[in-house]
Amino acid sequence: MSELLYLTDAYLKEFNATVTAVSDGGVILNQTAFYPGGGGQPCDVGTLSAGDQTWNVTKVKKVNGQVVHFVDGEIGVETAVSAKLDWNRRYQLMRTHTAMHILCGVVWRDYGAQVTGGNMDPLKGRMDFEFESMRQELVAEIETAVNVEVEAGRKTAVQILPREEAFAIPDLIRTKINLLPAGITEIRTVELVGLDLQADGGTHVNNTSEVGRMRIVNYKSKGRLNKRIYVELD
Repeated sequence: MSELLYLTDAYLKEFNATVTAVSDGGVILNQTAFYPGGGGQPCDVGTLSAGDQTWNVTKVKKVNGQVVHFVDGEIGVETAVSAKLDWNRRYQLMRTHTAMHILCGVVWRDYGAQVTGGNMDPLKGRMDFEFESMRQELVAEIETAVNVEVEAGRKTAVQILPREEAFAIPDLIRTKINLLPAGITEIRTVELVGLDLQADGGTHVNNTSEVGRMRIVNYKSKGRLNKRIYVELD
C-alpha cells in the first residue's frame, strides 16, 4: 500500500517516489501526496519526472484500495520519479474544502440542519442541507456568519483515531447517510477548532483565515427537505 502523505501534510507540493506497480493504465507509487478524490473534493493533477522525461498526471483515483496515478505515457516498475502537484489548483481546492466545512459548521450550529450532499471545484462549491424552507434573509444571515468564522482565524486540527473512539464523538457524521464503510478501522477527523469536527479524508488549509471571503451566490430548492447553497470564494 502507498503511504498517503496528503493525510498528514496537505502543504506538500513535491516529493520523490518509486513506481511499485502498473495498474489499469496508471502507476502506483510507494508514497504519494496526490489526493485521489473523494468527499466531493476532486483529485489532484500534476507531473511525474525521471531524468529528461516528464509525464502528466491527468487523473488520480483509488482502485481496489490503491491510489492509481493515470499518466500520458508508460513508466516502468521500479522507476524513481520526482512528483510535483499542480499546487495552484490544489491550494484552491484546500481553501474551498475548508470553506465547505465552515458552511456546514455554521448551519449545524445555528440551525441544526444535516448535510444531504455536496460537491466542489476550485474556488466554488455547493452543499445541500435538510431545510424545509429557505429565503433570501436566511441566506444573508448564513453568509454573514460564515465570514465571521473566516475572520476568526480558527485553526485546523487533524487526527487519526481508532474507529470506536472516533464514533464516540457526538455528531461526528454530519451527513444524512454515514458513508464510512464498516471495514475502516481508523477514522481521520478534521476539526475547525471551536466550530466544526467531522470525519474527513480530504485536504484543508491550516487556518480559516486562508479561505478568504465567502459569497453565497445562489440557492435552490431540490426537494421538500433539501435546499442547495452555492458558494464562491474571492
